[in-house]
Amino acid sequence: MPIKNRKVKNRIQHKAYKNSPLTDWQKKYNRLISTKRWVVERTFEGMQRWFGCEMALYVGLAKTYTQHLLEAIAYNLDRASGIIMYTAKK
Repeated sequence: MPIKNRKVKNRIQHKAYKNSPLTDWQKKYNRLISTKRWVVERTFEGMQRWFGCEMALYVGLAKTYTQHLLEAIAYNLDRASGIIMYTAKK
């Protein structure tokens, strides 16, 4: 099913290649969507760095979903202590 039928906007950044640099429009587009993407990408990068969430360890949708859910819970618990301490200082 195409993205347009799902009412989801395409937020994939354009990439320059060796003999094909980005146009001015593509650079502006990448800059515009990067202001929203970094929040989500920071979370996934932290999960990958701290917990090794690079790939699924199980076969099957239910087991893989559970694995990623538990990784997200662990990530949130790990960050919660810092967030609570930060808000308590204010």
